[in-house]
Amino acid sequence: MTISQPIAARPRPDAADPSDPVVKKVFRRLMWFLFVLLVVAFVDRINIGFAALTMNKDLGLSAAAFGLSITVFYTGYALCEIPSNLALARFGARVWIARIMITWGIASAATAFAVGMWSLYGLRLLVGVAEAGFQPGMFLYITYWFPQAYRARANAVFIMGAPVTIAIASTLSGFILGMDGFLGLAGWRWLFLIEGLPAVVLGIVCFFYLADGPAQARWLTAAEKSLLQMRLERDRARVEAAASGISVLRQLASRDVVLLSIAYFGLISSLNTNGTWTPLIIREIAPGASFVAVGLLTAVPALLSAAVMLFWSHSSDRREERAWHIRIGLLLAVVGWVIVASAGMPQLRFCGLILASVGSFCALATFWTLCGSILSQAAGPAGMALINCVGIAGGSAVTPSVVGILKDWSGSFAPGILFVVATVVLAIVLVTVVAAQQRATAVALEAS
Repeated sequence: MTISQPIAARPRPDAADPSDPVVKKVFRRLMWFLFVLLVVAFVDRINIGFAALTMNKDLGLSAAAFGLSITVFYTGYALCEIPSNLALARFGARVWIARIMITWGIASAATAFAVGMWSLYGLRLLVGVAEAGFQPGMFLYITYWFPQAYRARANAVFIMGAPVTIAIASTLSGFILGMDGFLGLAGWRWLFLIEGLPAVVLGIVCFFYLADGPAQARWLTAAEKSLLQMRLERDRARVEAAASGISVLRQLASRDVVLLSIAYFGLISSLNTNGTWTPLIIREIAPGASFVAVGLLTAVPALLSAAVMLFWSHSSDRREERAWHIRIGLLLAVVGWVIVASAGMPQLRFCGLILASVGSFCALATFWTLCGSILSQAAGPAGMALINCVGIAGGSAVTPSVVGILKDWSGSFAPGILFVVATVVLAIVLVTVVAAQQRATAVALEAS
């Protein structure tokens, strides 16, 4: 059975009002902090791509062996994803997000002490287990605070931390790698040490700064809490009506959830390839470039993605449309990756990286808004974790190894990138199927 929530094309009486004082207050209080948390999370997730510029040689890693280190990280992440999200719902965001950040910060910094392939794999597995549940937990947390009409923008501000991180980490990592030999440590070891510890500090801050929901927020007045909770309950009532009489397990096994889980695999394949392999692709495009130059070039697609995401999410909320915003973003990513794989001119390949980055992040900005509209409150934690888990397991655990193996086999990134293109095309098809079912459900509900 399919659980669907109609996506109206016409404005509703409760459509987003940019001047809404309560929502603006929540934005000011929460979104900058959630943004910073994702910046730190993404630094610890992608810094291995920059470390690889020198670490692979030190540890004797081939491209396939390096790709497997990414797979190991995301395997641990995927296995613990659903339990972690359920724990967040059970213990509250304040405690659980703090726990996640402190443990993954320690594990990430410890990666500096890897001495070979197997110790690297073990440490990356620990980082994945520790970080599991962070991103879907944050998307779930946003649904506790923002009515449906504002979620694309809230998600986009949060997700902007990813491309901004790529820009910051690209530049910073280039300089840190230049510390090679300082106090007898290799530059890549300094990279893990310096970029891992901020998560521990912010994890402690989380415990004191976050509130589990509007009811626990001391910085909201009683009237503001009542108004916000009323609007959140109204949104939940629409989804609960569509899921009436359907158990949580049946919702998790519904066609829409299954299809969106597989679609997320394609989207994550694109995002992961962009975050992990771009420094090495740029080194291939510009051989002989310094670490700082590689970092600065990697930052350009990320900064452009962050800028376009704001426009994209505003458009999605204003039109109250999700599926087309996802599909167009994915199509841009397909075009970009095809250019990267096939163009001969370095300038064209770099433009392809920009298109792939912008398209992937714009699709991600809207994707979780669509997912949040098809699950009841009871099914939300497990459902969003399940969708993320399948995406992580496929797009982040399988794709890096496939790209690495194909790179070793062919001597080029092109075959691996074409594999990524195929997964993104599949995602476009599946989102189209879900959108068609939602339109049919909307018509049926109006007719009844």
